[in-house]
Amino acid sequence: MIVTNPWLAGPSPTKRLERNRLEERILNLLSSQNMCVLATAGPDGPLATPVRFFHLDFTLVFTAKRSSPKMRNILADPRVSVGIFAPLVGQASSRGAQLFGSASLLDPDDEDFHRYWPVVRWQSDHVERSASLDDPPLGTIGVIPADRIVYTEHWLRKDGYAPRQFWRRQPQVS
Repeated sequence: MIVTNPWLAGPSPTKRLERNRLEERILNLLSSQNMCVLATAGPDGPLATPVRFFHLDFTLVFTAKRSSPKMRNILADPRVSVGIFAPLVGQASSRGAQLFGSASLLDPDDEDFHRYWPVVRWQSDHVERSASLDDPPLGTIGVIPADRIVYTEHWLRKDGYAPRQFWRRQPQVS
C-alpha cells in the first residue's frame, strides 16, 4: 500500500516549538486567512458567527453593527473564542488556531480606535458598492487581543513536533 505521508502514522510527537517559531506560524495563518468563526455567549446560549477579520500581531479586529447579536453578546460577556482555519485537503494540510480572549468594542471617538482602524481593509468593500474612497465607513470595530492560542498544524509532525502547540500572551513588562 502506498502511503502519501508516512510521518502521520503512529503516535504524535510531543516536542514543543520554540516561541518565536510558533509565533511565526500563527502570524502566517492570521495573514493568510481572512475568515474566522467567532463564538460568543448570549441569553439564548452560544452563538458562533462567521466573521471577516484583520489582525495586528496577535489581536484580531473585525467590523459589525453595534446592534448585531454578536456585538450585544460581547457587551454582556466579553469572553470569546475564535476558530481560524486554512482549507483542508487531508490531515497533512490540517492547520488552524483556536484563539481565546476578551473582546472590546471601539467607536471612532474611543482612544484606541485609531490604533486598530488602519488594519481594517474597507477599501475593496467601498469600491464594490461604488462608494467614494474619500469617505471611510468609520463605525464600531471589535478588538480581540489573544490571551492564549491553541495552534494545530499536522505538518509539524514531519519534523518531530507535536501537531498541537500552545501560546500564551506574556505579561507586560513595566
